Amino acid sequence: MLQVQFIRDNKETVLEGLAKRNFANAETIIEQVLTADENRRKTQVELDNTLAESNKMSKEIGGFFKSGEVQKANLLKEKTVQLKEKSKELSESFNVFADALQNLLYQIPNIPHASVKAGTSEEDNENIFSEGTIPDLGENALPHWELAKKYDIIDFELGNKITGAGFPVYKGKGARMQRALINYFLDKNTKAGYTEVQVPHLVNEASGIATGQLPDKEGQMYHCTEDDLYLIPTAEVPITNMFRGNLMQESDFPIKYTGYTPCFRREAGSYGAHVRGLNRLHQFDKVEIVRVEHPDNSYQALNGMVEHIKDILRELKLPYRILRLCGGDTGFTSALTFDFELFSTAQNRWLEISSASNFETFQANRLKLRFKNKEGKSELAHTLNGSSLALPRVLAGILENYQTAEGIVVPEALVPYTGFRIIN
Repeated sequence: MLQVQFIRDNKETVLEGLAKRNFANAETIIEQVLTADENRRKTQVELDNTLAESNKMSKEIGGFFKSGEVQKANLLKEKTVQLKEKSKELSESFNVFADALQNLLYQIPNIPHASVKAGTSEEDNENIFSEGTIPDLGENALPHWELAKKYDIIDFELGNKITGAGFPVYKGKGARMQRALINYFLDKNTKAGYTEVQVPHLVNEASGIATGQLPDKEGQMYHCTEDDLYLIPTAEVPITNMFRGNLMQESDFPIKYTGYTPCFRREAGSYGAHVRGLNRLHQFDKVEIVRVEHPDNSYQALNGMVEHIKDILRELKLPYRILRLCGGDTGFTSALTFDFELFSTAQNRWLEISSASNFETFQANRLKLRFKNKEGKSELAHTLNGSSLALPRVLAGILENYQTAEGIVVPEALVPYTGFRIIN
């Protein structure tokens, strides 16, 4: 969430940033924010003055009673009753203005980093890096959903029977491959200095608001209405919320955590060939990395996360590219996002498998996550997160790019985790 003072002091910069995102009615909502803030601050001043006057009169009343001037004391008592009524009305008005301001701020996305270009969709994203050789699989290459059926390792129909579309059942070597990938990713992350945590798979409303998933504008969260809890869309939410309301010290940085969780997304409105098989699911496994950083070091940390994900994909020997997302495709909470895409040879298309993002102070402001700087003043930290990695499309890429006439070869880096070298 943007800070009101930042909006007041940098109105034109905010509007320019929102223009990069093609944010509708930017000028109108910013003016509404400034008006609500002005009303809130004026009301606060009037309320403070009224309370101060009331307190002063209360002291005077005590003095009059002590000196026997009862009539004067009673006159002031009548005035304090009026002041109390006025302060009550002002307090109610203040809450109305404060709530209106908060609701407006919840609607405004983060301001993109200076390196982010304007754009309207994924077509405007910048390809900044690519690596790996796309294998020549010949004319008989199969997409992963056909390979999954051929080798009986993923059953989409059985998942549909149990729950519905987008909830596959992994079987045999498919299930072992999933477990191998999770353990491999976690081992890579912990060796890179990330502390592993196991976190809840449901969060309360405050946690969803703090990391920007709530209010849910796109209806992507699964909501358990009776308990008012939400199934997590990513481990980013519970891990980042471990620090909600914390006051850190500069010596605490860098803070680095990793965790595996299943993830749940409604993916409302998703349909068509591009969501077939593992391309888009309602439940999937992902290993996440989360960092809390000093503002001076957060972009160096982001670059480190990008290099870390590169290293994993190099070991798996999968062809990939990195995109810097344009303003129109950057997530609501992010200032800068790099997407990793893997080339699916059998589908002849790129599939997003990871993203690494710097949220700067946007989440920290919602989280009330601060640290004491060298001057002893309280300052908002920066938060970052990345996928390392999301399993479904990585598995799809391995199945398709490693297929041979004899079966699906397991990447060498995964053999110690799978205990087998081929799926046949």
